[in-house]
Amino acid sequence: MSLPPLTTEDHVCEPCGMRFADLSIEGAAELVAATPARTREAVEALDPARWHGRPAPDVWSVAEYVCHLRDVAMTFTIRLHRVRTEDRPALEPMFNDLRARRFRYDDHDVAEVLDELDTVTPGLLREVARYGDADWDRVCTRLPHEQRTARWLLRQAAHEGVHHVADIAPM
Repeated sequence: MSLPPLTTEDHVCEPCGMRFADLSIEGAAELVAATPARTREAVEALDPARWHGRPAPDVWSVAEYVCHLRDVAMTFTIRLHRVRTEDRPALEPMFNDLRARRFRYDDHDVAEVLDELDTVTPGLLREVARYGDADWDRVCTRLPHEQRTARWLLRQAAHEGVHHVADIAPM
């Protein structure tokens, strides 16, 4: 299984309009903080009968997106902690599709996972609050040729929320 490349430090996401270079630390943290409520709002606007089952073979179900967003909050908390406390840590890939399949995300209770997202997101924000200005330039790798800053990690966590809430909304 090959990993898709990480987005760049100055990534521009055409589908959701996020521009990493325009996103401050404070702005990214605000987007992360808003993710649970925005996710819940998008999910609860849908008929619960549409929460499970992929709308297309290559498109996640609502349940899979919600589980992924919960995992992003937990994984990026740990990633940011490691970048702050270790010298250039090599980060484990998330293996998003493998997680969705192996842990049967589509079978999870969506309401319970929304509650979990509410519970874990403050932990990510508490880790962000531990950062000083100079810490945001600390780096990590995933693959040997992929070096990213802590700033990128926070922006990517914010992007995941914005992008995937937009994925859920039209379902």
